[in-house]
Amino acid sequence: MERAEAEAIYDSGRRACVEVLLALARQVERLEGRVERLEEELRELRRNSDNSSLPPSADPGAGKRRRKGKRSGRRAGGQPGHPGSGRGLLPIERVDEVREHLPERCAGCGHSLADQPGRGPIHRHQVAELPEIAVKVTEHRLARRRCPGCGALTQAELPAEVPRGRFGPRLEAAVVTLTAGFRLSRRQVADLCRELFGLKLAVGTVDAICQRAGAALAEPQKRLSNAVREAPALCVDETGWKQAGERRALWGAFSDEAAVLRVAASRHREEAEALLAESEAIVSSDRWWAYDHLEAARRQICWSHLLRDFRFHAEGLGHQKRFGEACLEVADGVFAAWREFQAGGDRRRLRRRVAPLERQLRELCEQGTRKSAKTRFHRGLARNLLKAWPALWTFVEREGVEPTNNRAERGLRHAVIYRKLSQGSRSVQGGLTTERLLSAAISCRLQGRSLFSYLTGVAQASIRGQPAPALV
Repeated sequence: MERAEAEAIYDSGRRACVEVLLALARQVERLEGRVERLEEELRELRRNSDNSSLPPSADPGAGKRRRKGKRSGRRAGGQPGHPGSGRGLLPIERVDEVREHLPERCAGCGHSLADQPGRGPIHRHQVAELPEIAVKVTEHRLARRRCPGCGALTQAELPAEVPRGRFGPRLEAAVVTLTAGFRLSRRQVADLCRELFGLKLAVGTVDAICQRAGAALAEPQKRLSNAVREAPALCVDETGWKQAGERRALWGAFSDEAAVLRVAASRHREEAEALLAESEAIVSSDRWWAYDHLEAARRQICWSHLLRDFRFHAEGLGHQKRFGEACLEVADGVFAAWREFQAGGDRRRLRRRVAPLERQLRELCEQGTRKSAKTRFHRGLARNLLKAWPALWTFVEREGVEPTNNRAERGLRHAVIYRKLSQGSRSVQGGLTTERLLSAAISCRLQGRSLFSYLTGVAQASIRGQPAPALV
């Protein structure tokens, strides 16, 4: 509007001025609403796997190869002068066969060496090779005999160690290991058995073998659940799941040596309560609201998740940016203090180093909770942190508690990849089988134990009608 236009409106009288001012106010309101919507859209566009809980696959341009840092200009692989780490020789007691080789003719003049004894040090060369792989099929013939006394025919019975099905324990354990441990689909397992073992298996047969293994793991799963709930500290997390195409949730609780996974209807509080039951463990988790029923004193909020939240705010503007950057400095100090504690184990020094960081973060959060246009983007985070304040620092005082929930993140990663490849489960029974197989697979990995050996023992116990061996 030009000055002359404004003066003309003013000269038109009070009513005309009021109408113009009201029109301008309505326009300003519309523009303010549009700015707020654009700011919210910008906030959402800035979310990625570095500053939120989004997976890397959801990042913009995730299909393209991401370059981290500057190229060094060196070729990939070992550099000149780098000491090699070649495969060493096995001790002789682990060698299955030894073959002696003697030279037939002189490498210099060609003279025959047939009558010369061996001299000097022997060069050892070892070759590892697979024997010809073939499934061994044993036919059990149950003959009948007639009783000379009464004339009745009696048929022999299978020995207790012989499976009543068509497959032996090692074969069934191998099939389940490929499925639960290596995340192969049922069809891939069937193809691999045909390619490597010369054994034709239908996809339905592979699934039936997995179902039998899941049924046999029912009791070990109960013992796993009890052991996990009795642990002094747990890491808990949840992720999405599909069952017959419908949305479900996969929950996981992880101790140092055991993992329990559970397919549930939702990610709500009642499922967290069902997973933890009467456990008195200190629970490490993210800030998902389903854990809010836990007392702050027996919780540890994951600082890796907080780091992403702080990074998101540090990428904002104005006061939000300054709040995020200051919180990032606190988080960096917390992780530095924790690394020092891991190296030295001095808990008193850990307390001394964390105390000023705690005061600094509290001051930032108290300032952030003040109702103002300057704090509107980070006010919610500041309030949430103050509400759960003791749960930020449990790791400082309690043994066995870490400042992150990384154990659960690593444990669920195996299940997430399994879900992406299998598209979840097809039925309630399939969900039970999946949670038991994945619990066994992850628990074995935590213990450094062979999943194949364990599943072989489970199958053998099932054949004999004995209890399955425990995982804990």
